[in-house]
Amino acid sequence: MSWNLWLAFLVATIVIAVSPGPGAVLSMSTGLRYGFGAALRSIAGLELALLLQLGVVALGLGAVLATSEVAFTVIKFVGAGYLVWLGVQKWRAAPEPIGEGEVRAHSRRQFYAQGVLVNLTNPKAIVFIAALVPQFIVPDLPQWPQFAAIGATMVGVDVIVMSLYALLATRFRPLLRNPRLLRMQNRIFGGLFVGAGAMLAASSR
Repeated sequence: MSWNLWLAFLVATIVIAVSPGPGAVLSMSTGLRYGFGAALRSIAGLELALLLQLGVVALGLGAVLATSEVAFTVIKFVGAGYLVWLGVQKWRAAPEPIGEGEVRAHSRRQFYAQGVLVNLTNPKAIVFIAALVPQFIVPDLPQWPQFAAIGATMVGVDVIVMSLYALLATRFRPLLRNPRLLRMQNRIFGGLFVGAGAMLAASSR
């Protein structure tokens, strides 16, 4: 992959990462409620799912998902259902002050798992990667090193962007000592998750 081609891919990746989606909502919600450390665990889960999706595309399975209406629909509704479930849980969460909701060992795994599931159950991400990535692969060169460079670029950009979303959200943490504001935060992010799930369920290819 030439530098010009890589720079073009970098720009495309930045535009995609900056566009708000379920990953950004999860990063901001976790950062706002539990702090930047917890948000980083969610972001790590998001990136693992991103690499798995890229691996699926590299193995050629992304084309199968893109052409199989049944597989696409099943994964789409599973992902939409999970986002709605997250939203309902967030909406119903008790407005505990941030000092009382310390992150426990099992919660750390939960943050990580949420990140994995949010990205992994989004079939449109795999289809999008399947449509975008091949345009930046040079057929005459070994493909796996190119996929490795693409994966490193995607993950690096996404980590930076999601971390910035989380850091921005943490700036408002001091406001969450008020139960009324906590409840409002739960309702806002709960609504965003439900809305993202509804949009995914209603979307077409």
